[in-house]
Amino acid sequence: MSASPEERPARARVGYLGPQGTFTEEALLASAEPEAVAPIAHPTIYETVMALRRGELDWAVVPIENSLEGSVSVTLDLLAGEGSDVRIAGEALLGVRHCLIAGEALELGEIEAVLTHPQVPGQCTRFLREELAHAQVLPASSTAEAVRIVSAERGSARAALGTLLAARIYGGTVLREGVQDSDENETRFVWLARAGEPREPPLRARAPGAWRTSLVFWGAGAERAGWLVRCLQEFAQRDINLTKIESRPLRAGLGTYMFFADLSARASEPSVADAVAALGALCEEVRVLGSYPAA
Repeated sequence: MSASPEERPARARVGYLGPQGTFTEEALLASAEPEAVAPIAHPTIYETVMALRRGELDWAVVPIENSLEGSVSVTLDLLAGEGSDVRIAGEALLGVRHCLIAGEALELGEIEAVLTHPQVPGQCTRFLREELAHAQVLPASSTAEAVRIVSAERGSARAALGTLLAARIYGGTVLREGVQDSDENETRFVWLARAGEPREPPLRARAPGAWRTSLVFWGAGAERAGWLVRCLQEFAQRDINLTKIESRPLRAGLGTYMFFADLSARASEPSVADAVAALGALCEEVRVLGSYPAA
């Protein structure tokens, strides 16, 4: 006997970068337990995270890194700044396949402008340079929004870089599939929760595996020679593998930086806890952004 509507558990409200048809929506749906989530679109990554902070969402899914273009800076800056009261609770990987889409059939030579999210042109450099060098590349808030705009235009010389899903949703005409520079193109997405949320996100079951811990740190000692090396040695001498480290401006003056690192370990492991504590003695700020199963 099926459960009545009153007996069915409420679906978790999960925010994502919209509108419908974005890669973020695809990553959300591909990684979540079926029927466990109610996706809620937001116009920007910033607004998605702010809605989570205000308690309007149970979870949020945002892009954090692409294999071709690198990190998504707005996500990193939010986690270190205004979104410091949220944590990374999970992650998902999505193979990214970009398509050239327009409102109607066009020859490439007829296209005057290409709309897409600012992260995308760097993933399609070869195609844009070799076949659309004459076209202007214009920013849109998301790939799906770019597809929505051009799909509504008839007689226009504009196209968009986006997903097949967005083309189906908005009635766009696919001019070319698979225009990314590499078929190995992947984007890493993170599931975010409020810092005090004890539940784990409704991710599909997966075999137990490695864990990842993400953190950010900065300090007044950064101007001294060897400071960053000493920070990293706290992990090396404890045999903790760092899979990623990069810097972002601290926005406290030119030449001041914060450093993001990913570790192949769980934050609760004694060696990791000791390394983070030792790092704290060298830094002004050390913050664990999350510890979660690696995708």
